[in-house]
Amino acid sequence: MYPLLPHAIFLGIYPHQAAESKLKISAFRLFHSPILQLRNPIFKPRTTSPTLSRRRRIANLISGPLSWKMDRLDGPARLMIVSDLDHTMVDHHDLENTSLLRFNALWESLYRHDSLLVFSTGRSPTLYKQLRNEKPMLTPDITITSVGTEIRYGDSMVPDEGWVNVLNKKWDRNVVLEETAKFPQLKCQSETEQRPHKVSFYVEKGHAQDVITSLSDRFEKRGLDVKIIYSGGIDLDILPQGAGKGQALAYLLKKFKEGGKPPINTLVCGDSGNDAELFSIPDVYGVMVSNAQEELLQWHAEHAKENTKIIHASNRCAAGIIEAIGHFGLGPNTSPRDSPDILVSKLDNINPSHEVVKFYITYERWRRAEAEKSDLLIQSLKHICHPTGIAVHPSGVEHSLHGCIDTFGPHYGDKQGKQFRVWLDRVFTSQIGSSSWLVKFDKWELTDDGRHCCLTTILLNCEPGNPGAFSLLHVHQTWLEGFAARSQNDWIF
Repeated sequence: MYPLLPHAIFLGIYPHQAAESKLKISAFRLFHSPILQLRNPIFKPRTTSPTLSRRRRIANLISGPLSWKMDRLDGPARLMIVSDLDHTMVDHHDLENTSLLRFNALWESLYRHDSLLVFSTGRSPTLYKQLRNEKPMLTPDITITSVGTEIRYGDSMVPDEGWVNVLNKKWDRNVVLEETAKFPQLKCQSETEQRPHKVSFYVEKGHAQDVITSLSDRFEKRGLDVKIIYSGGIDLDILPQGAGKGQALAYLLKKFKEGGKPPINTLVCGDSGNDAELFSIPDVYGVMVSNAQEELLQWHAEHAKENTKIIHASNRCAAGIIEAIGHFGLGPNTSPRDSPDILVSKLDNINPSHEVVKFYITYERWRRAEAEKSDLLIQSLKHICHPTGIAVHPSGVEHSLHGCIDTFGPHYGDKQGKQFRVWLDRVFTSQIGSSSWLVKFDKWELTDDGRHCCLTTILLNCEPGNPGAFSLLHVHQTWLEGFAARSQNDWIF
């Protein structure tokens, strides 16, 4: 065994790897530097060389906390998924969040690196954030809220001002409020759901059509160009004519095309009437989940029955989305969570994201007593970790990786029958040498005590002569502000 070079324990550099040591030492220094800010918007045409782009990606990846860059893809997205949330991506009847977690593992292990995830919801930003605090949801690249009236980018949710200007045409919110006040059948939704370009009410199904017809005439006489969307048998939304989930998607696709990065394939997913516009966009694939409401199924029967690019899935919610990916041949649709013996499953190509996702699913199953309690499994986990590997606990305490695995034993089944789920979000990978990779992500745990998260960076190497097998060299964890576990001892790995 070669001794580690000074100051290089994080990188696992050995003397026989001197040819790559300069790059790795530079990476180590960058890891401790301030965040490097890139200003390229998501739609900016690529003007830099592949080598420079790669250097920038590496710098972004290892320079402090995760900073979700909008120019992270060098070329067109392999797949862009545009999904509604309530009763589509999120199944409120699935208390274990089984299908959502299956999708999460599939996306982070096989799609995040070259594809785009877009959430398109009728919720306001306030209620959207509330849902994220309740469910194990991923961070999308783009968020469309308030029935297509607001477009925001990245985890910081930067608004698209160009879209605001589009919606201002022939829209006067005060006139909308004046006219709707004349209809006692309309009951205002909560203040959080009233947005600059969306006014929302509740109206009973028996009154809906008469109210919509009368309102449409009144708005036209006042010189407004608006649309009225009725969904769920109760929700009535009034928007600018140019707004809506479909128009927001069309706007994004146009911007991607102008930037030279139109997605290779786009899959839209929905369950209710306010999702219908998504399915009317040309050349997209579509899935109505099995639990889709009658209003969407009726729209499909009347307007898109012959469109072979739209299916009614046999599975609910996120499971239906996974089904559609396979049905249309848009990419792999076997989630790492679908494998009973997850450590044995392998891919044909090198994929560090897949290996890391599998590792943490195994950790979850061990504590939920869903994996076999055996010394063989412990040894398999140790085999994945380098003998001299180090893990830095979020508290700052260092342990050997093998020592961390040894602590698994007493914790077998300690979460059985309790709320305990683990998922990874915003998985970023970058190759920093011929056989070395950095993987950076948010690692979440959902327990009876709430949600906890740490920012995690892992360095791993491909095993010599076995390019599909990885060895963990270093794991560094830092608590995400506001999400530290109450008991430091309960955060095992």
